[in-house]
Amino acid sequence: MKLTRRATLQTFIAGSAAFATLRAFPAAAQAKGGTLRVGLTYEIDTMNVYSTGFLGDAQAAVVEGLLAPDTHAKYVPVLATEVPTVQNGGIVLSPDGKTMKITYKLRPNVKWHDGKPFTSADVKFTWEAVKDPKFIAESKDGSSQVESIETPDDLTVIVNYNTVLPTFASTLFTFGIMPKHQIEGTDINTSSYNEMPIGTGPFKVKEFKRGQYCATERFDDYWRKAPNGDKLPYLDGIVFKMIKDSNTLITQLKSGEVDLVVQTPYNQAKQVEGIAAIEIVKGQLLSWQHLDFNFKRKSLADPAVRKAIAHGINRQVLIKAQGGFPEPIKSPVVPVFDFYDPNTPDYAYDVEKAKKILDDAGYKAGSDGVREKDGEKLSYSFVIQAGRADDELAQQVIIAQLKAIGIEAKADNKTGVAFRDARYKGGYDLLYSRWITSADPVYSVFWGTGGANNGQSYSNPTLDAAFKKFEASFDPAVRKAAAAEFQKILAEDLPSIPLTTNVAVIAKSKKLKNFVPNPTNMTNFVDTSAWYMA
Repeated sequence: MKLTRRATLQTFIAGSAAFATLRAFPAAAQAKGGTLRVGLTYEIDTMNVYSTGFLGDAQAAVVEGLLAPDTHAKYVPVLATEVPTVQNGGIVLSPDGKTMKITYKLRPNVKWHDGKPFTSADVKFTWEAVKDPKFIAESKDGSSQVESIETPDDLTVIVNYNTVLPTFASTLFTFGIMPKHQIEGTDINTSSYNEMPIGTGPFKVKEFKRGQYCATERFDDYWRKAPNGDKLPYLDGIVFKMIKDSNTLITQLKSGEVDLVVQTPYNQAKQVEGIAAIEIVKGQLLSWQHLDFNFKRKSLADPAVRKAIAHGINRQVLIKAQGGFPEPIKSPVVPVFDFYDPNTPDYAYDVEKAKKILDDAGYKAGSDGVREKDGEKLSYSFVIQAGRADDELAQQVIIAQLKAIGIEAKADNKTGVAFRDARYKGGYDLLYSRWITSADPVYSVFWGTGGANNGQSYSNPTLDAAFKKFEASFDPAVRKAAAAEFQKILAEDLPSIPLTTNVAVIAKSKKLKNFVPNPTNMTNFVDTSAWYMA
């Protein structure tokens, strides 16, 4: 797929009150009622947006943040009345340029699902809860950079940062605000909030059946109204069905048991195109596929092995096996970003070169064809998320390609919490998966020393310094130079091999109207209030 949104995805951090909603639909009367049934390809581990190891699809329909990225990956206000910027005075840098202060003005008359008023106290509590060392969060991004929060009144939040954080909008308060009155005084790790969260979103949780579904229903006191004055949301509810087997997912699309699948497997897209009641929507994603190495394995900590593997993978075969939808990449910075560096070093597919690298490094083939050195065979546990047809297919392609250069990879696929734990705790040798970023990415979470998503035990102080420069300046020139630097380091040190971009192949009922794709990690469900069933 061509990157048709390149022109609209160039500037992410700027925002203003002019972008008052995530989308703008015609003011014509819309149909009210109906329940949307969504097929998820994974098992929801928790409804807490700060704890989940997956994208927060169901969570996004229930919980709201102060800001959110819209369909063009531009931040817009949600529970805040405008996006803070230097220009509008919402962001104030200290005289020495080392710290900053951000002021949020909150929307009045917003209610939690239990009818309690949403106030600045909830925002401050969210920060305190997330940064608490006792809270086991998937990510605490943005919490440690906050020095203090002032709440001079119920609708004003002043956030004092101990550094300059240009990526503030992609962390912490954007993912969701937690209700102080529900959680305060409880152990958030075991709180009922993790299954039945109270939010301010258009839908509230009705029932959560672990491993099966999460049923939501309309929140009648939702704050947002349509441009024509209609009270939102239109739908009676959304049911998120957890269907890990892709064949079952397609079967339920055909039978009408599922109305929307936002991650249709590439190799099954043609089957979906033949379903009369379903239409395909293709959306660009800020996402890429990657192969990660666990540095706890002595051989994988050897750059020769990593570079040989990079030369041994043929991206074109991967792409063909996945219906031709992805595109090859050489950097984790997807090309839609203006700080993507086209001069990033690349590893061309070259089997003979891969073999020579391993030969020169002393890895010799045994009687079974698997190379070894100093008693360690190049035989690896290869983990993917089970049930994802595209990943399972790619895994088989990679296994065959690695075998051709004398490396054995054995499938060790995991589901649900087991996969999440393996991914974040390093329970693998090789891991093939995908990352998707916010509209203003923070890459240190993936490969920075101690990064929240760094399950590889990888550390590089030079890379850490480049990340710090990128993430601590509002100057576009400084950020672009730092981005070029960290892309070069990642390509040369190769803790992870970026393989292909992703595109969303969305299968939706023709009856579902006002649906627009969202390319970011806030998911397609970040703005569901105007969706309706014709």
